[in-house]
Amino acid sequence: ATARYNLAIFDLNIDRGDRAMKHWIIAAKLGYDASLDALKGGYEDGLVTKEDFASALRAHQDTIEAMKSPQREAAEEARKE
Repeated sequence: ATARYNLAIFDLNIDRGDRAMKHWIIAAKLGYDASLDALKGGYEDGLVTKEDFASALRAHQDTIEAMKSPQREAAEEARKE
């Protein structure tokens, strides 16, 4: 997902915003938070349709939910201590 995010930055820098949004959609669907934030900006700027943003948001939430487990939550608590 990080690679997709970085490809989007590269494409955005060479004026390929449409391709950048596609990379961010894929990365957001894989659960990458920074891509979801970037997509939000793209939606606000009119570069992403409401349907594409909603689809990516739902997939992002589903991915995050699928990654939850008691072991991960315990590890996160231990890391915070």
